[in-house]
Amino acid sequence: MSKVHFKITREYIDGNCNDAVVYLEDLSQNGTFVNKIRVGRGNKIILESNDIISLAQPIVTVYVFMSTGAFESNDLPPELKSKYAVSRKLGSGACGEVKLVFSKVGCKKFAMKTIMKMGGTNEQKNSLNDPEKIMNEVKILKALKHPCIIRMEEIVDNPRAVYIVLELMEGGELFERIKSKGRLSEKFAKIIFYQVVLAVSYLHDSGITHRDLKPENILLASNSDITLAKVSDFGLSKLVDAQTMMKTFCGTPMYVAPEILSSIGRGSYTNQVDVWSLGVILYACLSGSVPFNCADKRISLQEQIKRGYYTFPSSKFGHVSDKALDLIKRMMTVNPKKRITIKQVLLHQWLQDRELRDAVDILLSKENDENMAPSGVSDIYQCKSEQYHGLVKRARLEI
Repeated sequence: MSKVHFKITREYIDGNCNDAVVYLEDLSQNGTFVNKIRVGRGNKIILESNDIISLAQPIVTVYVFMSTGAFESNDLPPELKSKYAVSRKLGSGACGEVKLVFSKVGCKKFAMKTIMKMGGTNEQKNSLNDPEKIMNEVKILKALKHPCIIRMEEIVDNPRAVYIVLELMEGGELFERIKSKGRLSEKFAKIIFYQVVLAVSYLHDSGITHRDLKPENILLASNSDITLAKVSDFGLSKLVDAQTMMKTFCGTPMYVAPEILSSIGRGSYTNQVDVWSLGVILYACLSGSVPFNCADKRISLQEQIKRGYYTFPSSKFGHVSDKALDLIKRMMTVNPKKRITIKQVLLHQWLQDRELRDAVDILLSKENDENMAPSGVSDIYQCKSEQYHGLVKRARLEI
């Protein structure tokens, strides 16, 4: 890098403090790049909010220029506008839009989910924008304290929308990781999957069924293969007690359990639906593909799922161990009563791996050191090695 690589200057137009232009001047020998385009030594370029600045090479992204003033006219509630500067969009879905935000004090990064509420009575009713359902997600997030579940920083509810500020997972979605790599090695798939199982076990112990588990809802802390994984998006969850069955049809078709499809969502089903979804997720991690074929004209996607019509082609699973295949089969068993439970998943031979446990223990211990769980949380979830082994012992007793 040059001693002075580039300079950013703000110039006010006609002395107007509310009207300014910001530009970058390249002073380097080996190049400054804005949005991967070389500026050129001695040249200037006007910067716009969210422009990405790279040094020496386009891929060496070092800075994101963000104008807090560019967002002063946004519709954020005052209590959020005073604390956060909004940056680029990270993603969007049926439940809302997610943007990167920075705290104005400390410049820490978070993800902010905005869920718009229903408008007037003339608008078509959208159950996902029902205020009661929105607050259900919020209550669930507030109640959950686990290192493998996304942590909520704060929540602001106003007549227009609900704003949820969440911890940011820099590694992105598991879906994107699988897509970029083609498939995950069995070793690293196991590390991610085990953490997800711990999270789902915690949810089930808390009387919560996620109901929408899929790779898009599993977020990774970093781009490393050995990384913390967290379950997110409880917009379709429902708190139930041990005796209550759920009678709501929801979920992503590719990952939804056959008993939901067989009853068209009107029958009773249990938290075993999450175990089926975990089976599909593990199948996708290890093969880079999904077990059911949407394009098959002979049999519909729903029928494939209801019948458990899937195979393990050698071209996709030739490298996968028999223990991993056995676990997938046990999780993707059509009859929920014969399907392996989440506690039995924890005790399955494929996960009885000392190297795996040690790697995950280190990840969870680091997370625990950075985000100490508040008092009142069960000791089983304090993220220390011996406590996670205690969880497995307890599962063994329950079985």
